[in-house]
Amino acid sequence: MDLQADIKWITEEIQTLKDPELVEAFKQMLRFRNKVSSERISIEQYNKEIEASIAQIDKGETYTHQEVGEHIKKWIKQ
Repeated sequence: MDLQADIKWITEEIQTLKDPELVEAFKQMLRFRNKVSSERISIEQYNKEIEASIAQIDKGETYTHQEVGEHIKKWIKQ
């Protein structure tokens, strides 16, 4: 595995993206990666994150299983 070659390829592919949903997915993955640590979060932080997730659900900011499948199919074709 050539890490530098993989990074170069990924960078080139990202430059050609036109799907805002795929760009958002990458942003979320990178943000999550930066948030992950080996330390456990506090119960307060855990509850805060659950409340934020519930608020997103209440606002309808969700995807059905079928919608996710359709997005994945589009991403694969690109």
